[in-house]
Order: sequence, then C-alpha cells, then structure tokens
Amino acid sequence: MQIICEGNINTLLLDLYHQLQSEHGKLRWWPADTPFEVALGAILTQATAWRNVEKALDNLKAADKFTPEKIYEVSQDDLEELIRPSGYFRVKAKKVRAFVEHLIERPMSVMFKQDVPELREELLSIFGVGPETADSIILYAAEKPSFVVDTYTYRLVSRLGWVEGNFHYERLRLLFMDNLPHEVELFNEYHALVVRHGARICKKTPECIACCLQEDCDFYSSQM
Repeated sequence: MQIICEGNINTLLLDLYHQLQSEHGKLRWWPADTPFEVALGAILTQATAWRNVEKALDNLKAADKFTPEKIYEVSQDDLEELIRPSGYFRVKAKKVRAFVEHLIERPMSVMFKQDVPELREELLSIFGVGPETADSIILYAAEKPSFVVDTYTYRLVSRLGWVEGNFHYERLRLLFMDNLPHEVELFNEYHALVVRHGARICKKTPECIACCLQEDCDFYSSQM
C-alpha cells in the first residue's frame, strides 16, 4: 500500500475529521463502563457486529463472571457458551482466556503505566491480540494516543484517492500517527467517525449521493 495523496497531509486529515464531525456529530466512543470491559469488547468484536458483542458481555455480567479472576475460573465449555453470541466462540474463548491469564500476572494498572510503544509490544505478545485490538485497548481502555485503523479507514481513504494498493495496517496507521497531534480525544473521535461513516455511507456499495465528501472524493468523481 502506498500513500499517494497530494498536498499537506496534516491539513487533509484535519479537514476530513471536521467534515465527518459536522456530518455525524460528537460520538464519544467506546461504549463500555470500565477499561476491562473495553478490552474484552475489543477482543470479542473481531469479525462480528457490536450488537453480538453486547449480548456476550451481558451474558458474562449476568453470570457474575466479569473480572479476569472469575473468567479464569470458568471452564472452557462454559466460557464458550457465555460468549457464543459473539461468533467464532471457540477460538474467541481461547483468546479471552489468554488475555485474562496475562492480566492475572500483569494487571492493567501495571501494564498501562508504560508508554505506547512498550504497551503495544506487550499487548501484541498476547495470543489473540492483533494490531487493531491492541490499538483499541491502548486508545479506549488505557486512554493513550494510538490511532486505530480498520477496513472502514482503508475503504474511505482509498476512495478519496489518498492511498493505493492492498490494505496494510501499519502503513495506514502511520499515515495518521505521523501527521496528527497525539491527542487521545482526537484519535478516539476520529476513529469513531470513520467507523460511523463507513457503516452508514461509505459502505461496500457506497451511498455516494448522501455523502458529505463528494467534492473531495476520487471515487465519486469517477462514477459521475
């Protein structure tokens, strides 16, 4: 994947942020009450819709199994059943167990004292925690500035004409990390806005006629 956008990237990114915020308002994401719930949700949301994650989280809460220690004590079969609504429940149960085992040895209060590079490296060493999940935990649970990108982000910036080639997580993340102020609130809101726009407007089959970015979008220009 190559960055091909012309002009001042910092200005382009900030302009995009303000356009999306004008369209969708302030979202104040992530929907969770505690850092542990954020982290658990970040693992369970892999390859599924958030409404399914909420069902799995509700199951864990209803069963009074919503701490690392209590999840650790649950049998594998019972854990799979509790998180079944999130899909791929067998492999996700293994990921959740690996994560809580790590937290028992290294609680969040200890892990989160690290700077972003060290914290990210530690999270990525845990089975089942990939780059998007790690960055979500850092940004939304630890409240440290690590930009989260995903397929929504790639779809949007590629249609705008800013990148070309296959999706590459780290290169796309650096586009934002290298050109925006490292502010937690900005990163938080920006990612949420991209996800909202991707889910409602810039879908696989885009609703270009309803898009606030028409004037700046290569894809829209090519279709017209």
